[in-house]
Amino acid sequence: MSNAPRLLTTPAELRAARSGGPVALVPTMGYLHEGHATLIRGARGLVPGGQVVVSVFVNPMQFGPQEDLGRYPRDLPRDLQIAGDAGADVLFHPTPETMYPAGFATQVTVGGVSEGLDGAARPGHFTGVATVVLKLFNLVQPQYALFGEKDWQQLAVIRRMVTDLNVPVEVRGVPTVRESSGLALSSRNSYLTGEQRAEATVLSRALKAVQAAYTGGERRTQALEAAGLAVLAAHPEVTLDYLKVVDGDMQAGEMVDNNPMNRVLVAARMFGVRLIDNMPLHAGEGGA
Repeated sequence: MSNAPRLLTTPAELRAARSGGPVALVPTMGYLHEGHATLIRGARGLVPGGQVVVSVFVNPMQFGPQEDLGRYPRDLPRDLQIAGDAGADVLFHPTPETMYPAGFATQVTVGGVSEGLDGAARPGHFTGVATVVLKLFNLVQPQYALFGEKDWQQLAVIRRMVTDLNVPVEVRGVPTVRESSGLALSSRNSYLTGEQRAEATVLSRALKAVQAAYTGGERRTQALEAAGLAVLAAHPEVTLDYLKVVDGDMQAGEMVDNNPMNRVLVAARMFGVRLIDNMPLHAGEGGA
């Protein structure tokens, strides 16, 4: 039987609850699943005698006007249970009015790594992400912050922000957790039926096709992408935002080298749901 984490809702409560020892933060939008639990267990391992703080906040600043803010899945009792079972000490669950009080007028914009892919498909999204994450870093003052590698561009944006602004936080990326089918775990998977989830594995299969081409010696970016696009083309229910091969700076060139930071990323709508995934170009992880 797990101990439920302390539920806190205001910055003042959160500051008062800070321990004197090391702290690890896991920022989430809630509706926790095994991917989040993996992050929380990883945080617990980093600070075995310290404090693990999980934030659950559906951040309105990172949703566009036509996106799913209103229907994004929420289940706080479930989140408390999963967070507690995984080793969280504190669950911070503020309201939008608490995080963005009247007169709030400051935003954090990270250039470069935020400008293509999801940055282009979802204008303003990464400004919302960077702003809320920096607020959480200031409130929690963690030594470590853990993020899932499924949101690879988000991870790159946060790392750039931490470096540029000299934020004293070690950002850790945690490999993507997948269903046995290969589908990357996501809170938005709850929108899909079982049959639709099976169809959505086309995204991970497309990424694996790119991995296979790379492993087979292909280094031309366009040819690598074509291998993935060919898999997607056989599925008319896929409305593609992008499938791109990028380096660690989220840039694409005509050729790729052997840098382990190289990734292939995909975003698409299927059955009215926007899904993202990515994998390293080298095979072996089944998709980090």
